[in-house]
Amino acid sequence: MPRNRYYYGPVSDHFDGLRFFNPGHEDTDRSLGQMLRWRFREEHARWPKAVPGRRTIPDRQVDGLRITMVGHATLLIQAAGLNILTDPVWSDRASPVGFAGPRRVTPPGIAFVDLPPIDAVFLSHNHYDHLDIATLRRLQATHNPLIVTPIGNDAIVRKTIPDARLAAGDWGCHFALGDGADVHIVPAYHWSARGVGDRRMALWGGFILKTAVGQIYFAGDTGYGDGAIFRSMRADHGPTDVALIPIGGYAPRWFMAAQHTDPDEAVRIMLDLEARHAVGIHWGSFQLTDEAREEPRDRLASALRKRGIPAASFPAASAGDVYEFTPGDCLQGTRRPARASSFEQGAQGSVPDI
Repeated sequence: MPRNRYYYGPVSDHFDGLRFFNPGHEDTDRSLGQMLRWRFREEHARWPKAVPGRRTIPDRQVDGLRITMVGHATLLIQAAGLNILTDPVWSDRASPVGFAGPRRVTPPGIAFVDLPPIDAVFLSHNHYDHLDIATLRRLQATHNPLIVTPIGNDAIVRKTIPDARLAAGDWGCHFALGDGADVHIVPAYHWSARGVGDRRMALWGGFILKTAVGQIYFAGDTGYGDGAIFRSMRADHGPTDVALIPIGGYAPRWFMAAQHTDPDEAVRIMLDLEARHAVGIHWGSFQLTDEAREEPRDRLASALRKRGIPAASFPAASAGDVYEFTPGDCLQGTRRPARASSFEQGAQGSVPDI
């Protein structure tokens, strides 16, 4: 009889005893035939091999709320003295191997050596563009952060980093982070796999971080579906101050809609959460799907215009962008020129030392 290699626990409304699933949502599993149709019948946009990047040196501590885009789904959240990384990936490829797989086209917005002391890591699920063991090893050796993650992913991390500090929980669990801050693991419409035979054996999810300076939502990866999970988050946790929402990885829609939001759906999530501000993530760093690199940014701008929402309320973040948030004020995007350095990648798309 098949056995879950990462988790053993009771059956629930989203776990059948072997695999996790998205209740009330379209199936995210795809057949071999569907995979072949996508890879060989769909048109794939050509991305540049390298895109100029900007690198920012963050402060060691921030009393207010500041969010820095590192790249893809990796962000540095600095809130009320805490330093938190989301889905940290500093590797050159989002892949189980270093010689193949999607390669980074823009460098990380913060050099690894310039990171401030990291208190916690939010790890949303086990796909290679979100759970990067090489980066987690470096963080463990240098910062020893608390890794907060949905159940099952802790087994993956502990197998290679046995002394990692882990807090694993189901949807609805929450953990204290100190100084009055806590983090809640919330549902997402997605799936998981690290290889052959482990599909949906570890849970996926997002996070709601509650601090003295604001409430931040980090989606990880998610589809939109009927939007019920986002409206439930609003009902359970109140309005969100800043929502970090994926806007890329959506094409073709017949294949990706169940697992990845497009920019229009990202705006719907912002509205469902009654978020005062949002930041567009999960675009422009690794080519994982078929849309052109800049298309998510352009489609986000169009979706905001269509609803009469100011563009400054929901920017598409590029690596190195820094956003300051002040209660009651508008989002302030800043380049922080006094603390930032600019550089370009080499002709072959090599990434500078990180």
